[in-house]
Amino acid sequence: MIVPFPPGGVADLTGRPTAAAMEKVLKQPVLVVNRPGAGGATGTAQVAKAVPDGYTILMGLSSVSIFPVSDRINGKTPAYEMKELAPVALVSSDPTVLVVRGDGPYKTVKDLIDAAKANPGKINYSSSGVYGTLHVAMEIFANAAGVKLFHVPYQGGGPAVTALLGGQVEALASGPSAAIGQIKAGKMRALASWGDKRLPSMPDVPTFKELGLNAEFYIWSGVFAPAGTPAPVLQKLRDAVRQAVNDPDFKATMAKIETPVNYLDAPEFARFWDNDARRLAGALEKIGRVEQKK
Repeated sequence: MIVPFPPGGVADLTGRPTAAAMEKVLKQPVLVVNRPGAGGATGTAQVAKAVPDGYTILMGLSSVSIFPVSDRINGKTPAYEMKELAPVALVSSDPTVLVVRGDGPYKTVKDLIDAAKANPGKINYSSSGVYGTLHVAMEIFANAAGVKLFHVPYQGGGPAVTALLGGQVEALASGPSAAIGQIKAGKMRALASWGDKRLPSMPDVPTFKELGLNAEFYIWSGVFAPAGTPAPVLQKLRDAVRQAVNDPDFKATMAKIETPVNYLDAPEFARFWDNDARRLAGALEKIGRVEQKK
């Protein structure tokens, strides 16, 4: 199982318990291999181009829909196309959360927006990589708020969180599972979420919609295989994931990181993915080309 990010991010936190539970079903090891790079595009492309025999699968995030579009916006040949991946199952889906340091000056979203308006392009934020899920979420927020922020890309969600905690940056869009521990410990403060309703794990954190900002974004994780994988092999993988998400150890691990399981089998996942990809493509067209300062 290729996780196209370093350890510590949402894909890794979801991928490892999924792989462990699949092992019990398949009666053979499911090795998790972190292949970070290009905000997740490197590892995703590796799976898209892999031999379609069922032995190389992907734990992908919503960013899987972003890179082919963003590459074309920037005049590049995409590293892979979405049609090169076959959806196996959706595992989880959560809105991203805007977080800042617990000891920082920002107590509300208004505080952050006011600072950004007073200092255009100087308030910085970390992300999992250029055009990754966390980058796109923050650009959607910046667009809705009418502010210009400074983007500092890292090689995954884990390093992006570390950068915020270490004081290298001032803000971050994070998957709830990657931030909840630090929020409870007081090291991070959650200002808002990109969801359509408040997160059960963070009932005091408002949504951007509540604050009058049109910013909605979800970070989901799902299992993919290379397109062209034979139907019987795909079915075996589908069965394995279906049983894995019902495994007591898997459920306990996901509950510990407060990530609700939102399982969808391949046909339903394919429809979900198609709708989400259309919405993201529209958001990316609005964002357009994002220049990276060297």
